Amino acid sequence: MRETKKENAESSTKKPISVIDYIVQRLADEGITDCFGVPGDYAFPVCDAVDRNPNIRWVGCSNELNASYAADGYARVRGTAMLSTTYAVGELSAINGVMGAKAERSLVYHVVGMPSYQNQRLHKIMHHTFGDGVFGNFVNISAQAACCHAVIDPDNCMIEMERVIEEARRNNQPAYIVVPADYARATVTPTEVSPVTLKSDEASLKKAVAAIAERVRGAKSIVAFPAFTVARLRLQKEARQAIEALGCPFATTTMEKCIIDESHPQFAGLYAGALSTEKTRKIVEDAELVLDLGGISLNDETTAGFSGRLDPARFVSIGLNDVRIGEQVFGNVRLPDVLAALATLKSSAPPYRRTPEQAQPVNGKPSDKITMDPLYPRYAAFIRPGDTVVLETGSSSLGLPPMTLPDDVQVHIQMLWGSIGWATGAAFGIALADPNRRTILITGEGSHQLTANEIGNMGRYGANPIILVLNNDGYMVERALEPNPDWSYNDLAKWRYADLPRALGCADWVTARVETLGELDAAMKAARESRSGAYIEVIGGRMDMPKALTFAHTRIKELYGDAAV
Repeated sequence: MRETKKENAESSTKKPISVIDYIVQRLADEGITDCFGVPGDYAFPVCDAVDRNPNIRWVGCSNELNASYAADGYARVRGTAMLSTTYAVGELSAINGVMGAKAERSLVYHVVGMPSYQNQRLHKIMHHTFGDGVFGNFVNISAQAACCHAVIDPDNCMIEMERVIEEARRNNQPAYIVVPADYARATVTPTEVSPVTLKSDEASLKKAVAAIAERVRGAKSIVAFPAFTVARLRLQKEARQAIEALGCPFATTTMEKCIIDESHPQFAGLYAGALSTEKTRKIVEDAELVLDLGGISLNDETTAGFSGRLDPARFVSIGLNDVRIGEQVFGNVRLPDVLAALATLKSSAPPYRRTPEQAQPVNGKPSDKITMDPLYPRYAAFIRPGDTVVLETGSSSLGLPPMTLPDDVQVHIQMLWGSIGWATGAAFGIALADPNRRTILITGEGSHQLTANEIGNMGRYGANPIILVLNNDGYMVERALEPNPDWSYNDLAKWRYADLPRALGCADWVTARVETLGELDAAMKAARESRSGAYIEVIGGRMDMPKALTFAHTRIKELYGDAAV
């Protein structure tokens, strides 16, 4: 791909091309084949350029927030994504989703069309503004959602595009690219540019690896944490090879569920503080050395309300661009290079091989009402190799992760940013990013009501997900995270969820509303056999919740402080 990018960059200096056509093609060179967005008049040049470019498809979304969620999901699978919105009203509607991508390191290029430079220079009173003739009010806001940004004009276009692409790739976070409408249509000023290849400083890398090797040699027990960033950079193979070379156990948090196949003989289980199995907790918390491969996020969610006992002094943290060992920091060191070096090291600690565990039983009679205890084992048994599972923040992201899943399953959760509604929009982008895998969305009704209108675009663009919506009469996770679960603000409009696909244009989808385990089993069988999308409304109890959510209710003080108790 780098050679292609270089050729395109060089050829662009030899033939006239508009600013926006250059931007779109340069992003297509990064491997992006779909642009998520909502049209708007200031962004018409962007929309036009995407529509006429044979290498990238316009994917219209129901609103800008959904589009940002979809781009985030797409980037998790493809490595990078493109989002297009219009000035002010569009970009600000998308900003929550873009910030979530920044928090969880999804590389999204957010391209915004703004009023023409001519109208800016004349301070005209234009729509989508405060009416004050000032047009820079929102650039700084959107820029905060990105790791870098650029206001593009014909003279700086080629240089600035290489700068923001390099910086976005270095941090694997969003870039914000804004271009006035008249500049977008103008011809690029030819400039000699070369795409940058990110690599480590050799001297710093050598010192970092030597320091890691010293810690590895001296440790009697080691555990590895492959972080979610390993998946974002698609370095799962490299992380697995490093872990296998060291022979040590590895654990994951919910953010890394299935990052390496859970059948791997060195997999020590899911770590979630006090909610971990005793065996997993002992392996992780008693290890003399913890290898953090990529920058793990030990937040309140992944640690079950900070209920873990982890000593930071035992950590060797390998980030995207540096290595930290105690008070030592080795900068300008890239994660892929360190993983490659780790694969050449040997540990004196005893090699770890797990004892295979029995699969979780699928219990319950067909006539039984649906409860959480038999529900999540059924979901786990339903998931097959080659599936991609998208879990909404809330009960879904706490109920399924403790279940062991088959090999070659991908799991996506927005555990750190935790914006409810993310999963439905993200599932759309994920399904389009890799149509060869079956996307399974598991969400609760409260989150789903925020973004359910994106189902129409799933059908429009041929995404065929299986959607499982838990209807338990309100915001379950909110009821669990406060002393009084019965406040009226935790109630919801009573939708007829199973009717949504038909109402939104997906008349060929399989749909069902199920109240018993037998009805659920039959509906899931029909969903799996369907070549179109499938939508199952699962009726659950109002206060029936996964064990992890019940535990969270006991950690309110630790999560929120004394004032919340």
